[in-house]
Amino acid sequence: MKLRKEEIANMVRDYAIMLIGIIIFAIGYACFMLPYEITSGGMGGVAAVIFYATGFPAQYAYLLINLVLLSVALWIMGWRYTIKTLIANVLISFFIGFFQELIMDADGKLMKLVGEEMFMGCVLAGCIEGLGLALVFQSGGSTGGTDIIASCVNKYRDLQLGRIMLFLDLFIVGCSYLVFHNVEKMLVGYVVMFISMTVLDYVLNMANQSVQLTIISEHYEEIADAVNKHMNRGVTVLQGSGWYSKEERHVLLILAKKREKQGIMQLIRHKDPNAFLSVSNVEGVFGEGFDKIKK
Repeated sequence: MKLRKEEIANMVRDYAIMLIGIIIFAIGYACFMLPYEITSGGMGGVAAVIFYATGFPAQYAYLLINLVLLSVALWIMGWRYTIKTLIANVLISFFIGFFQELIMDADGKLMKLVGEEMFMGCVLAGCIEGLGLALVFQSGGSTGGTDIIASCVNKYRDLQLGRIMLFLDLFIVGCSYLVFHNVEKMLVGYVVMFISMTVLDYVLNMANQSVQLTIISEHYEEIADAVNKHMNRGVTVLQGSGWYSKEERHVLLILAKKREKQGIMQLIRHKDPNAFLSVSNVEGVFGEGFDKIKK
């Protein structure tokens, strides 16, 4: 029963994070990209081009295009990922339409919230969309389009999502020139794409950062028990000796998420204020309790 409650709590948390990410992404797309006729990557970029060229609502084009790709997600990523992707696509389509209505003027045109400053709109669109995408990916979901392809590749290869999507999206943004015949707008689209992917990678990597703590203390048993019990982290006990004192010492080695560092340090300070402690960032930790090892 306890495990079931934890699973439900984790699922609720993931869907809440995904919803927040979707809303943020939709704000960047509808409020800062569409009004300035900027084309970003992914199926959102394709939907935007369709909107600019024909006037067909971007939210409906976005949903229809992504429904075609859901069969790929079902086959490779499983039903949970597919359901999250379907829910995300429906919600994104709704919020894109919702925010478009909010910023529409009396003539039915989308208002430019930062005036005629296209570059400012470009920066805001990239930052906001990148943050929204990162939150959606953190929850295990997808906004569809090239996100699905990138997530499928990332499942089997330890590659950065932003880098995968960057190469997939280059061609899509380049196609915007066929609609506008405007090099400036095409280049602005590339800038938005670059900013978005940079923010995406930064947020994802920041959330997954881990630390290694090395502790030397006479109260090593109490510290190890406290970390096991209160932080649910494993502890490795190493044998060492001081070169100057020639005394035998026990050394604790702990790997944890960066967000858990402060809690572990408080436990150490409580058990032994005089403990010798070093903390270092590690590039990646794989195995139980951390990331899965990929091919």
